[in-house]
Amino acid sequence: MNLAAVLLDAGPVAAGIGLFAGIAFFLVLAAVAFAAFLMLRKTLKMAFRIAIVVVILLIAVAGGIAFFAIGIASSSGGHRPPAPNARPRASQPK
Repeated sequence: MNLAAVLLDAGPVAAGIGLFAGIAFFLVLAAVAFAAFLMLRKTLKMAFRIAIVVVILLIAVAGGIAFFAIGIASSSGGHRPPAPNARPRASQPK
């Protein structure tokens, strides 16, 4: 059995974890964008402040989608249980 597959296999809650990680990542970077917007109030013009905030929010959205997609992909169940045998195997002599 492949040890890496066993250790890195995600359980059925991976989609929930991916969703939570995506939302948390977005909210953290949204707070960073808001703080950057407030800190740059006096030093930069509005267009540059908005551009910086948009870049941070784009990174937040891309990261959130990536975390969510990783969570969905790892819980989609790439492993299928073995199919039941349609007929019994003939016993082999020992």
